[in-house]
Amino acid sequence: AIYLMFVIVSDLPNERRPTSCFFGQDGAERVSRRALIASFLILSWVVVILQCFTGSDVLRWRSFYATHDMAWKAHYREVFDHGIREAMCCLGRAKYLAVLEEDEVYSVARLLGELVAYRASGTGHLELLAGLALLQKHGNLPDLQTDLVEAPHKLMREAAVLHPFAEACYTGPLLDVGRNPILFPCAWVYRQGVLTPWARLRRPALDGDNWWRGHAAAFLRFVNIAPTALVRGRVRQSKREAAYFVVVLHDKKTVLIGVRGTETPEDLITDGLCRECAFTMEDLDGLVNEVLPVTTREKVISTFPHYGHGGIVEAARELFMQLNDCTGDNGNSENTSSKKLGFLSTLVQEGSECHGYKIRLVGHSLGGAVATVLGMMLFGRYPDV
Repeated sequence: AIYLMFVIVSDLPNERRPTSCFFGQDGAERVSRRALIASFLILSWVVVILQCFTGSDVLRWRSFYATHDMAWKAHYREVFDHGIREAMCCLGRAKYLAVLEEDEVYSVARLLGELVAYRASGTGHLELLAGLALLQKHGNLPDLQTDLVEAPHKLMREAAVLHPFAEACYTGPLLDVGRNPILFPCAWVYRQGVLTPWARLRRPALDGDNWWRGHAAAFLRFVNIAPTALVRGRVRQSKREAAYFVVVLHDKKTVLIGVRGTETPEDLITDGLCRECAFTMEDLDGLVNEVLPVTTREKVISTFPHYGHGGIVEAARELFMQLNDCTGDNGNSENTSSKKLGFLSTLVQEGSECHGYKIRLVGHSLGGAVATVLGMMLFGRYPDV
């Protein structure tokens, strides 16, 4: 501001030639321009004075934030909460704007608010990222897994064969956007079977599918299997739920469960629910049963409790209940008549068409994580998982 004042004061007394662009040729215009410059000079000094008067208050708030990180957490929690709800509304989920109670969006916002509590110490975002980069570059992480063995080649070959089913679970436009950036609307319409609505009755009905059963058509078209092979699936989601597809491959004697990765706004919320969640003994039943070696079971039990990603663990629990829920007398073995076997138990039980089939779980990204946790849960009931 001082330098600006010096330039203007030294320039105002000077007479300008008619060709000068700073002052006009007309005297009235010259006066108006001088008045405008003077007003601008006064405004700049007013801003400087206001900053001086408000600076002490800013310093007082800064000292308060430095000793009370809860203020930072509350501030950023509100910022993230409003931002996530507005983003969800733009993605077609206007219902989240009307929710006032502590829902899953609030949980994600609260976690993000706690993550940026380092601002209370005056640390900037770039400083934190630089520190993390240096820590990753120079830090020597301990080798926690010393007894790992190489995966059998037989399982690796089987995984390579079943991997396309994990990709096929992306029945929305996301897969087409990555493969056809320009013509993805046409590719998605073709894969959804919009051009063949008369074939809808031959396609399996999935939970949450559209009228022409496009998600089933997209899945079947990608892996090139018969419609009868897709026996169950869900593409409609709510809180902490994962989309899945159940396929019976008679030629491979395999019941395949494919879990979709991140594709919808609900999946993004599940990703954001990353607070640690403790596994229960029921969750780890597949790792402590008599099928595994004694040393493995003792290691799992001796290192209890175990933790996982909260959103992934809850999604796996919900999917476990969907596929293999047994309702009745709370596990009372004496009253078996009141029990009702779940879908997966009925599918592979003795006497059924799929009796003796292997159970394989596939998934990509979020779906791979949910499938992994679900596999631990199912391994307690089905050893060939």
